[in-house]
Amino acid sequence: MRPLILKCPSCSGDLSVARLHCRSCDISLEGDFGIPALLRLNRAQLDFVEVFLKNRGNIREVERELGVSYPTVRARLDEVIEAIYRNIGHNLASSRDGARSDRSASDETNARNRRAILEQLSAGKLSPEDAMRALATLGKQPNRKEKSEPEEPDHG
Repeated sequence: MRPLILKCPSCSGDLSVARLHCRSCDISLEGDFGIPALLRLNRAQLDFVEVFLKNRGNIREVERELGVSYPTVRARLDEVIEAIYRNIGHNLASSRDGARSDRSASDETNARNRRAILEQLSAGKLSPEDAMRALATLGKQPNRKEKSEPEEPDHG
């Protein structure tokens, strides 16, 4: 089977999937089917994601396997996250209030939340689709501390 081609060889425009075929029953479906954001990553990014997931998000293990430093692993992870955001129609940079060197508390909270989502993904607690939805909502929701109602005591 040939690999999926995502860019037009003539104009470099984005390609879409127009036909799906079942080899088992020989049925075909035609339409305009979207390509998941993870499949839109370039080969180097996909290779990194594979190593990252194989090592369950353990950055030290990723460092060791790839033979790179911690900052390099973090930079590649940030690159993958940014690419996924772009592929689902969000600009991660536009959700930040200022420059990277002067990050706000809101940005720090978003970064912590992103890390938590990715850790849950690598631990198998979230499916890739759920993780993508959770990451997408981070870009849409302002990080404001809202008053929460007191929790009911657990009498069970």
